[in-house]
Amino acid sequence: MQDILFDFISKYISLTEDEKNEILSFDIFRSVKKGTILLKEGQKSKDEYFVLKGCIRKYYIIDGEEKTTAFFTEMDALTPHCAINNTPSDYFVSCVEDTILTVASTDLGIELFAKFPKFQDMCRILSEELVAKQQINFDEFKISSPEQRYLSLIQKRPDLIQRVPQHQLASFLGIKPQSLSRLRARIVEKKN
Repeated sequence: MQDILFDFISKYISLTEDEKNEILSFDIFRSVKKGTILLKEGQKSKDEYFVLKGCIRKYYIIDGEEKTTAFFTEMDALTPHCAINNTPSDYFVSCVEDTILTVASTDLGIELFAKFPKFQDMCRILSEELVAKQQINFDEFKISSPEQRYLSLIQKRPDLIQRVPQHQLASFLGIKPQSLSRLRARIVEKKN
């Protein structure tokens, strides 16, 4: 687990062995079972997540129906807004698969920044990359048809097709599961 994390960090900054050992002393690694709810609507939490292995999902419940807005897989980070602004969460976060995460509080982040100022540079770069990626994804979602969204998903995140239940995938694409089945059939028919 730690090697995966340190390999990722090494893409942005270098760490000494002492710094690595200090990070490990914080006990941030968690193995979480499929179906575990990490965050509930209305719950306050200061936890921030980084997926080392597995998949977590962010979703809302609107009129009794789950609306999936994001999936986070290997090397994806999620900082719920409630962790930053100390308000109750508007959404749920749960594990789609057995998942290995780092879980750190915003307070731990402040402590890490104080001990290792170079982490601020890494987090700034990651934040900039994330904002740019989210803006592109949001724009593409708004201007594309369900079929275009599905084809884009196949191209950009093909692993999700196998890893995520169809009803969650359909919700993420903004359609009903039956529509996703018909859409898949149409795509297969066009290929033949």
